[in-house]
Amino acid sequence: MPTVSFTLNGRPTTVPYEDGMHLLEVLREECGVVSAKDGCAPQGVCGCCTVLVDGRPALACLKKPAEVAGRSVVTLEGIPEAERALLARAFVQEGAVQCGYCTPGIMVRASSLLERGKTGDRDAVSHALGGHICRCTGYRGIVDAIRSAGEAWEAGGAFASDEPRRGVRFAAAAGRADGDGGSGVGGSAPRYRGLEYALGAKPYVADMRVPGMRHGAVVLAPHPRARVRAIDAAPALAMPGVERVLTAADVPGERLVGLVVADWPVFVAVGETTRCVGDVLALVVADSQFHARQAAKAVRVEAEALEPVTSPEAALAPGAPAIHPGGNLLEVTAFTRGDADAALAASAHVVSRTFTTQRIEHAFMETEACLALPEGGGVRVYSQGQGVHDDQRQIAAVLGVARERVAVELVANGGAFGGKEDLSIQAQTALAALLLGAPVRVVLTREQSILLHPKRHPLTMEYTVGCDAGGRLTAARVRIVGDTGAYASVGAKVLERAAGHSCGPYRVPAVDVEARTVYTNNPPSGAMRGFGVCQTAFAVEGCLDLLAERVGLDGYDIRERNILGPGDRFATGQIMTAACGIRATLEAVRDVYKANAGRAGIACGIKNTGIGNGLADTGRVRIRVEPGGRLEVLTGFTEMGQGLFTILRQVVHEETGIAPKTMTVAARSEPDVECGMTTASRATALATMAAQRAARALAADLATAPLAELAGREYRGEYVCDITVPPGTKVDNPVTHMTFGYATQVVLLHEDGRIAKVVAAHDVGRAINPLACVQQIEGAVHMGLGYALSEELPCRQGRPVSTRMRDLGILSAAQTPEVEVILVEVPDPVGGYGAKGVGEIGLVPTAAAVAGAMAAFDGVRRTALPMTDAPASPRRRVGGDKRAGVVGGRVTR
Repeated sequence: MPTVSFTLNGRPTTVPYEDGMHLLEVLREECGVVSAKDGCAPQGVCGCCTVLVDGRPALACLKKPAEVAGRSVVTLEGIPEAERALLARAFVQEGAVQCGYCTPGIMVRASSLLERGKTGDRDAVSHALGGHICRCTGYRGIVDAIRSAGEAWEAGGAFASDEPRRGVRFAAAAGRADGDGGSGVGGSAPRYRGLEYALGAKPYVADMRVPGMRHGAVVLAPHPRARVRAIDAAPALAMPGVERVLTAADVPGERLVGLVVADWPVFVAVGETTRCVGDVLALVVADSQFHARQAAKAVRVEAEALEPVTSPEAALAPGAPAIHPGGNLLEVTAFTRGDADAALAASAHVVSRTFTTQRIEHAFMETEACLALPEGGGVRVYSQGQGVHDDQRQIAAVLGVARERVAVELVANGGAFGGKEDLSIQAQTALAALLLGAPVRVVLTREQSILLHPKRHPLTMEYTVGCDAGGRLTAARVRIVGDTGAYASVGAKVLERAAGHSCGPYRVPAVDVEARTVYTNNPPSGAMRGFGVCQTAFAVEGCLDLLAERVGLDGYDIRERNILGPGDRFATGQIMTAACGIRATLEAVRDVYKANAGRAGIACGIKNTGIGNGLADTGRVRIRVEPGGRLEVLTGFTEMGQGLFTILRQVVHEETGIAPKTMTVAARSEPDVECGMTTASRATALATMAAQRAARALAADLATAPLAELAGREYRGEYVCDITVPPGTKVDNPVTHMTFGYATQVVLLHEDGRIAKVVAAHDVGRAINPLACVQQIEGAVHMGLGYALSEELPCRQGRPVSTRMRDLGILSAAQTPEVEVILVEVPDPVGGYGAKGVGEIGLVPTAAAVAGAMAAFDGVRRTALPMTDAPASPRRRVGGDKRAGVVGGRVTR
């Protein structure tokens, strides 16, 4: 085995490595240095593995070990402590840390800029970040952090302020100052474990090591639709370090899993037919990650390729192959209110258009990973999933054991956006640990991640919408078809949500809506931020703009005439309450829209908080007083960068006065904190209410005894909201959701059609942590701009055309325009302190606002996403085959 000698963080180092390893693998697996993360290795796109080689930033996944022989390699751990501390403080203070997975690599880049005095110019910093992808923040906080760190560095380590550069702006209607301050509710308390995230000291699953740990690697299907004839593991078993190859024959319990419909096999068996290229056929277990992955390539799969079904139209055609035993139509959601046909016939103006949206990859920076340990006749699973209790239930079923024999502990993940709701490799990892009697860790490569997990649904939406002569809406007929791919996931719920929100935040007296969810052999589609609503928002907002042209109104005025208010009915018939804050968001952007006539687009959005549609929404929190006056705050919801654990500490501090620094926050699959999936923008509203109740019980005891005397006591808070019904339920007030978030966004253009700025006014109910709200909205707008202009995961014959991150169309820092966030607070008592969800609504209006701005610029009304022909698209062809990015600042080639 070859060795390489180099200086690592100032110390001479000689390590062995396997032929074929890259430097990142040597650093992580041989040297135990894990601040450099693997986000896309060996693609060299995401920047998570940035290190300094002889003082210059380099991507470790693109370096062969021999290339650093005799050279100096510095990871984040090796940067001088004073510099590390200064950068970490700046990143936390400026709200540059969310999931934190990309942060250590960016910190290394920032250190280089700091040392070279290159932190002063915003454009220069943005362009220096061109080799990094951050999926959470929208980059503004990162750029601000680097600039603030540079100023403090020049001032000898002194920061000019303890507040973020951009501040937090509230609409005048909110009736509060810009940021209340402090560590309680309403203050921008620093992110929980934020300094650890920034310094790379907070471990993710792929960073975890335990004695005797084995490593697993998956073998995926060679074709989207193929009959598996044989799986020959012999070549893999003959390779170094390989201990076992697991297949369907090794599963002792249920082999099919699923959140709603159990139709997704953890292994496809010999004799069965694959349904997508992400199907798992085998798991190779070896003594190292490198050995496992090399051996997985050696497993021989004999499969008879069959013609895949690649569109909903083909799937619903007579004689189409049945992808599942029940056929290819998974579910239909339909409801009517009033007589839409008669209302359309009587309307002064009617527009009809077909809108289409694309398949989108989540591109969370941390790929799927799981660590499982045998424990007490069962297993302990360290999961990064979005629901520890759903993971527990499904893993137990696969193992064929009682649920209580499976303990699942959340390891706060490196981004999810809905893509980690379904099981990925948790069940296979747990099975390997149970059968081998040893700890096993499995980490997917970026390519495997893209092939395996569900995507955003591509939808085809046929809209016919009418209005009277004054521009007031009269009726809407909507037909939606969604490609849900190979497995159910939560696809039927996504289409149900798309249907329920199909008329946006507007009064429509008569509606006729139908949405069909269809199986194909494409990659599965499931939950992704916006959950079907950003698709229908693009359509209904486009129809409003078309009707405005017919009537002679601008975009603001037609929305103002139709916007929902208390007492009005949502599309499903739900009567809006006094918590309906959409008008306040619209009014917050009136002046900026009116002042930029001809170079602005406007769109409104509404997005449910809570699953609803007939299902209960539950939040649970347990506070345990530990010896020494510390608290453990436990919940069943997932921390994935949104700041949930931070705000739970704020709530407990608000109610008890106990310092947040004495609290730890965790999520485990213990039965008294079962909450269900972290989805539907509901965790903040539900968990804050539950935490408030638990904390008030603790506060009551503190009134009669000091905290030290309460050691060992537990305080539980539970909040169950069970007030909803499914769409189409025949009652006077069919409450389909417990509450909603609201937004209006304005997109402003430069004279040449580039996007200059996005103004985003959002009703969040109550901003528990205003800076965290702003972070969420900025990141969502960034994602929404990519959705509008450049992002896509096209498939050909059921297989993604590319699995490279570079080809996903994610906007870079330099391509991201300024985002101005205006927080509006119209509280709803169903959420803790009046809070509503903010995680998803941030991108619901964005694509529609961009489309409106583009139409104002060049007169073209675009009805398909992404709008790659738009002047603002980074994928617009300029000068032959070259592509230019024209979002935000300068053109990039």
